[in-house]
Amino acid sequence: MLIRTAKEDIKYVMFTREQIAARVRELGRELSEKFQGETPLMICVLRGAVFFFTDLCREMDCQMDMDFISASSYFHGTKSSGVVHLLKDSGIDMEGRHIVLVEDIIDSGLTLDYLVKLFATRRPSSITTVTMLDKIVNKPDRFHVDYYGFKIPDEFVVGYGLDYADYYRNLPYIGVIREECYQ
Repeated sequence: MLIRTAKEDIKYVMFTREQIAARVRELGRELSEKFQGETPLMICVLRGAVFFFTDLCREMDCQMDMDFISASSYFHGTKSSGVVHLLKDSGIDMEGRHIVLVEDIIDSGLTLDYLVKLFATRRPSSITTVTMLDKIVNKPDRFHVDYYGFKIPDEFVVGYGLDYADYYRNLPYIGVIREECYQ
């Protein structure tokens, strides 16, 4: 097996560390205003959103509770399998709470749609969805997120928590991976 560096595998950098940090600060301010005087339950969809989630929470100026869930529809592929698997659920009572679901990327929106419907059965006061990346795809029934960091074209991206087969998550930027790396 040929071991290459991540730098060799990236076709181009879509968003730099500085661009990401600036946008996360803006989102933190917007969510702080929305939840001023409240204590939202911030829920990170593991593992891809973990960097975005922690940075976003640090940028918010309000009380909050934090929890982590794990759900996936990819399983080491580049396209959704079409089936969502909840691997780790929240253990916090959501009734009457303001829930903020934080995801890494919206492609089809299948995972976030599944989670919103699941958590709605737990009778929260509200559910707000936030994603770092919202992929531009032509699907009329696609899930629409409340807040997003950046809209991106339909390309396979890695870095800042996003991965391919659990690699590249640690990159401090978001980049487009070369096709030969996953074909």
